[in-house]
Amino acid sequence: MRNWILPEYIEDILPPEARRIESLRAQLLELFRVHGFELVMPPLLEYTESLLTGTGHDMDLRTFKLVDQLSGRTMGLRADITPQVARIDAHLLNRKGVTRLCYCGSVLHTLPAGLTSTREPLQIGAEIYGHAGIDSDLEIQRLLALALKLCSLPEVRLDIGHVAVFRALARRGGVNSGLESDLFAALQAKDVSALRTLTKGLGKATRAAIMLLPELYGGREVIARARRELPKYPAITRALADLDRLTAMEDIPVSIDLADLRGYHYHSGVTFAAYCARLPNAIALGGRYDGVGKAFGRARPATGFTLYLLELARLAPAEPAPGCIRAPRRSEAALEAAMARLRRAGEVVIQDLPGHENEGDEGRCERGLVKRKGKWVVRKI
Repeated sequence: MRNWILPEYIEDILPPEARRIESLRAQLLELFRVHGFELVMPPLLEYTESLLTGTGHDMDLRTFKLVDQLSGRTMGLRADITPQVARIDAHLLNRKGVTRLCYCGSVLHTLPAGLTSTREPLQIGAEIYGHAGIDSDLEIQRLLALALKLCSLPEVRLDIGHVAVFRALARRGGVNSGLESDLFAALQAKDVSALRTLTKGLGKATRAAIMLLPELYGGREVIARARRELPKYPAITRALADLDRLTAMEDIPVSIDLADLRGYHYHSGVTFAAYCARLPNAIALGGRYDGVGKAFGRARPATGFTLYLLELARLAPAEPAPGCIRAPRRSEAALEAAMARLRRAGEVVIQDLPGHENEGDEGRCERGLVKRKGKWVVRKI
């Protein structure tokens, strides 16, 4: 086996794509900054007790684990940055009011999320802590819409759900934890025949409501139908009111899916996923997750989203490669001053190395620094 072969679903990022990724990263972090979100940088490694707290079984399966040679304790390579940011808010910052945080970094997964996915996604996201109302969900959703617009993606849409609907039906219907997990899996798969079998032992009203959930997909008309046909439980009434307000915004096309329970064991309210015409997998995931900080001593209300930067960069329109300026290698103060001036202005200036003066740097440099009438000036090559 060739010793330079990378593991499956792990890849190198070459200069043109790396340039697009870095450009988008900088633009998105600046967008978050001007909206009041402060940047944090959690570590790649943590003890599993804190890294997996409140994230559910799925995250445990996706996390690479190893033994710390210093302490003998089990550590994990993070598979998601959001729990780490919740820890920072709850345990380190310890603020009483609303806190807005953002982040960007690589995560590692034991298995890829899909056939075309990498096991080393690059996550970038924003979170609001300390506010429990729908207004913070709306702020996060609008910020996501601005981020997607900045990336110039084709035919973007947002699918919104609310875990409180199914959770209320399960609690009121006396569904035990084992059956709840099976129902969750069937709803995620939109497996109506499995749902019909699983709900046989439930009460008539609960069974009818759960069987209805896969049909509650579409535009804002779904909310009206859900209000008519679902039980009038307070939790469901509040959830539908939240969805009504969130889908009223016009920043991005929105659809509703009450059978989408993505992150059911992790989220506590609204959930959403952003899709684009050229990619089958979601390019952004988010929602409300009020319980994650509890294990860190403060169960702060929280809402936020994560974007997948590698996919964004590949879908965004390609920018022309920046040209560069070739300069001769001479020990001359005027030449050094000219190169410094150009670099301060953002230009790429590359000096020739001995023996390579005529190689043209693989065609990257279309201009050169030449001396004319005693001055160093830029001319087209």
